[in-house]
Amino acid sequence: MRAVPGRGANTHSRSPIRNGRFSVGVVQEAFVHVVIMGCGRVGSSLAKALERLDHQVAVIDKDAQSFRRLGPDFHGQQVVGNGFDQKVLIQAGIERAGAFAAVSSGDNSNIISARVARETFGVEAVVARIYDEKRAAVYERLGIPTVATVPWSTDRFLRMLLPEGTATVWRDPSGSVAVLPLELHEDWVGRTVRDLEEATGCRVAFVMRFGTGVLPDSKTVLQADDQVYVAALSGTVTDVAAAAAHAPEES
Repeated sequence: MRAVPGRGANTHSRSPIRNGRFSVGVVQEAFVHVVIMGCGRVGSSLAKALERLDHQVAVIDKDAQSFRRLGPDFHGQQVVGNGFDQKVLIQAGIERAGAFAAVSSGDNSNIISARVARETFGVEAVVARIYDEKRAAVYERLGIPTVATVPWSTDRFLRMLLPEGTATVWRDPSGSVAVLPLELHEDWVGRTVRDLEEATGCRVAFVMRFGTGVLPDSKTVLQADDQVYVAALSGTVTDVAAAAAHAPEES
């Protein structure tokens, strides 16, 4: 549980951060101190990306050899220890952190450290990587954002394999529900949201109209140039997209 010699926190005099919170400064940008638990391929890549964006970064890992992945150009803090140990977190600057990411290889370690960061130190932006999608769903309901590795990877493959019309923008951690934009046949203009939902079997989540998000009700009339986003069961995504692409009478 020590800081690796020769590595100090990367400071920025232009940072408008005060105790992990944003305040108005001379510059418009907000530079955050981010604590990352886990220096595997994901953690090291995330740390280097954040530092390139001028954020302050502290990385925690039980194995000092893991810090080799950061390379010689990384100037953030490197702390050896367990990411759920409060003393280690304090050493990494958790008390002034604006964000915390738990990306080690262990689900239990990730979720425990995420809860400590959120509940003990009050870090608002907290995310944990979880391999078990069922656990991920539980922790999402507890208010801890997670990246469920298997469903996320599956969705990425689906986006690349399926036609553009069935590409999704979001899936729930279990992979059961998808949100996707619909390419509507021009004859849907003037029809209601209820008509679209009944014809496709989906639920309209929101509509982008003239650059503004709109939460429609069943009586909302679709207009030209509306971008309609719908929620559908994953197994029905292709059918929903196909029905929307046809004129209402053909659906």
